[in-house]
Amino acid sequence: MTDTTDTQDDTLRAETAQAAPELAEHDAAAARIAELESQLAEARQQYLYAQADMQNVRRRAEKDVVDARNYAATAFARDVLSVADNLSRGLAAIPADAREDERFKGLVTGLDATGRELDSVLTRHGITRIQAMGAKLDPNQHQAMMEMPSDAEPGTIVQEMQAGYMIKDRLLRPALVAVAKAPTAG
Repeated sequence: MTDTTDTQDDTLRAETAQAAPELAEHDAAAARIAELESQLAEARQQYLYAQADMQNVRRRAEKDVVDARNYAATAFARDVLSVADNLSRGLAAIPADAREDERFKGLVTGLDATGRELDSVLTRHGITRIQAMGAKLDPNQHQAMMEMPSDAEPGTIVQEMQAGYMIKDRLLRPALVAVAKAPTAG
């Protein structure tokens, strides 16, 4: 009995739909609403992706600005380090008796003051000297130039040939060093 009733309902609905064009319009409107809701959901998703992308671009730009501020002087600092090296070598080459000689005392004092001021300026700009002597070799900060026989533990820095420097948290120039050599068997 139920099958007969369902068939009669479907037949009645079909006849009513033919007689009432507003039902067809309603079905078309419902299909259009579903299509528009789908497009809206897609547009919302695209908006969220674009918003996330813009946020990533903004963060990257902020990081680039901070990096540019922190590391802008890197090339200049490398050039100034050679001046600091030459000044240090010159001061180290002055014999002790010349340091005490009254004729050179003013010159030596001026050179010492210049060296201290140069170190101070480098430090003020975030450029720090890498402490190497007695430390274990760190390939991120030191460049081993040779191995030397020593009583120190193998891999320990026993001589610094050229000072290394960091600018903030980045390596500006590695320290050129000699490391203790493992004793040879025999």
